[in-house]
Amino acid sequence: MAFRPLHDRVVVRRVDSEEKTAGGIIIPDTAKEKPSEGVIVSVGPGARDESGKIVPLDVKEGDRILFGKWSGTEVKLNGQDLLIMKESDIMGVITA
Repeated sequence: MAFRPLHDRVVVRRVDSEEKTAGGIIIPDTAKEKPSEGVIVSVGPGARDESGKIVPLDVKEGDRILFGKWSGTEVKLNGQDLLIMKESDIMGVITA
């Protein structure tokens, strides 16, 4: 990817949600909510603290994350729908 986010921002690709409920009901595209789970595609170098030092981010490329429903800004890069958000918008990292 030829895009590098600045400071404490990350680029996230949403992960598609399940198309069926636990009971087996198929959910049509019009009724689906946007998933709040994604994979980090790219990370910035980090935010600067009061003394000017760069503080690295706690997340890295490839991490699977959860974020708020209205977090980030939607953009289209290289034909992909992506989100650019600050690290503070990320609620947590999903570990296997």
